[in-house]
Amino acid sequence: MNSVLFLAELQRISGAGNILTDPADCWPYGYDNSRRQALPDAVVFAVSHEQVQAVVQLCQAHEVSLVARGRGTGTTGATVPVRGGVVVSFERMNRILRTDPANRVMVVEPGVTNQAVQEAAAAHGFFWPPDPTSAAFCSVGGNLAYNSAGPRAVKYGTPRENTLGLRAITGTGADIRTGVYTTKGVVGYDLTRLLIGSEGTLALITEATLKLTPLPETQRTLQAVYRDMHSAACAVSRIMAQPVTPYALEFIDGRAIDMIRHYTQARLPDQAGAMLMIEVDGLRASMEAAIQSIMEAAQDDGLLDITVARNAEETAALWQTRKALSPALRTIAPKKINEDVVVPVSRMAELIGGLEQLAQRHAITIVNFGHAGNGNIHVNLLVNPDDPAEMARAEDCLDEVFTLVLRLQGTLSGEHGVGIEKRAFVAREIDPVTLELMHGIKRIFDPKGILNPDKTLPAAPTSPPSN
Repeated sequence: MNSVLFLAELQRISGAGNILTDPADCWPYGYDNSRRQALPDAVVFAVSHEQVQAVVQLCQAHEVSLVARGRGTGTTGATVPVRGGVVVSFERMNRILRTDPANRVMVVEPGVTNQAVQEAAAAHGFFWPPDPTSAAFCSVGGNLAYNSAGPRAVKYGTPRENTLGLRAITGTGADIRTGVYTTKGVVGYDLTRLLIGSEGTLALITEATLKLTPLPETQRTLQAVYRDMHSAACAVSRIMAQPVTPYALEFIDGRAIDMIRHYTQARLPDQAGAMLMIEVDGLRASMEAAIQSIMEAAQDDGLLDITVARNAEETAALWQTRKALSPALRTIAPKKINEDVVVPVSRMAELIGGLEQLAQRHAITIVNFGHAGNGNIHVNLLVNPDDPAEMARAEDCLDEVFTLVLRLQGTLSGEHGVGIEKRAFVAREIDPVTLELMHGIKRIFDPKGILNPDKTLPAAPTSPPSN
């Protein structure tokens, strides 16, 4: 590749003010919310579908790696340009192109923030269900890249269930449209769901058609405290089996509760070993019956206390307990390892019990919380990266964490994605024949392998596996 000619052409098609090439300017676009960083050779600010297509076509012709980037809130290194090349930042492609309340649809560019979508939808009486913790800053494109959901997924689903169609550019520079504008459609293969969660390895998304949901009339918050995780996990299974589906069902374990006591004035029973935060939404006329159904399902011998908030002040007080956890973790272990795994809801107690054993065996403090309603657990290893011995123990511990999750019929990531961090473990979850099929899909979308290389899938085998 003639780098001088390539950069000159890249500057031409990017447009004035839409490209960075000075290393000092490019460095901030070489990392995400992981501890990994690599220097890109250039950063292009996407401003239109046509410009992005021209950039992809140029990179494909010169076989230059290309990484799509939203706001950099991901935790797995998926937007780190490990081979240098070009980073395409979508932060300037942040328009809401169309809001269609009659059809419950919104069409957006990938750089728009999740919060901006929620605010625009709310003005018409709707919301978009995905609600990651970083909603105020993260982009819709990032949500789609990782299939990031948040607490509401337990009732309303992930981006895959709430996105009707996409416009994108493949690794060959081809312009494709996937999906439909309607809530039903079965013509052709479902490429929309294929691209969502692919972390920019198959195509660069330039437009998304989102499916909106009407805002509920009202919502209520409950807090249930249990003697141990087994009692809480059994309650979760019962709650998810009765007719009223909560729109959020969060949990924290006993070690997290112990930490919270030092960072909040919230009163919690001394014997507390687990806590559930439950949110119910729906019609005002049916809310009391819904709350009663949830409370009955939450009852068991391990229940120590259950509280229902009666107003906004009481709701805020209940959530203060949960919200105190993140500042506590940042204070104690600002560089902790945060993994998100998923197991069947009925096996959460086994997972937490297994994690406690691993923590003891490897002398690593582990704190667990997450989305109990769908078994999505955030496993936090409180480690100091500057301590080589502790990091070596943490690496061994994490290896066993993943083994435990798979033994319990779980999966290695629920919403954080794979990126670099979990790439080495993917072959444990996906069999060789299926992996080869995925590599074949990658080769069709991106035959020269320029899109986000060395991410998501392990390296392709030199020869296809035989049945």
